[in-house]
Amino acid sequence: MNPPMRRINQKLSVEETEKILNRATSGVLALSGEENHPYAVPLSFAYEKNTVYFHCAPVGHKLNLIRENSYASFCVIAEDCVQPATFTTHYRSVIAFGRARIVEEKEEKLRALHLLIEKYANGIPGAQQEIDGAFHRVTVVAMDVDEMTGKEARELMEERNKKKP
Repeated sequence: MNPPMRRINQKLSVEETEKILNRATSGVLALSGEENHPYAVPLSFAYEKNTVYFHCAPVGHKLNLIRENSYASFCVIAEDCVQPATFTTHYRSVIAFGRARIVEEKEEKLRALHLLIEKYANGIPGAQQEIDGAFHRVTVVAMDVDEMTGKEARELMEERNKKKP
């Protein structure tokens, strides 16, 4: 269990949080590394129904760590605008906690690859051929989300609240 969000009034709704995950193009996966050293890696991802999907090579450090300890967190920074005059940053972000697993089931792997293509190359000819050609050479990892929070800067929250009728 993770500690509760301290500034609860800045918490985004589930819908707003999921919108960030669906729009963002990169995030950082954090795992427990060898001898409990943290390991965080930026990656492209797709999100659907409380699951973050990404793909990678069939071998590597990330997969070794997931096999040893599946607990993971995933962070996305959707907005990051430094405000030097007020010594602050206007931000929107998401952090998710859950367990990572290597997708073994063919239908789920195919669905994840389609989600990634739709997000990063929607409408580009040759998408299905790319999936067909890479299917047996690529590993898909799913992070099943147990907890997730979105948060925004106080200033952005206040601005958004002013626009509400």
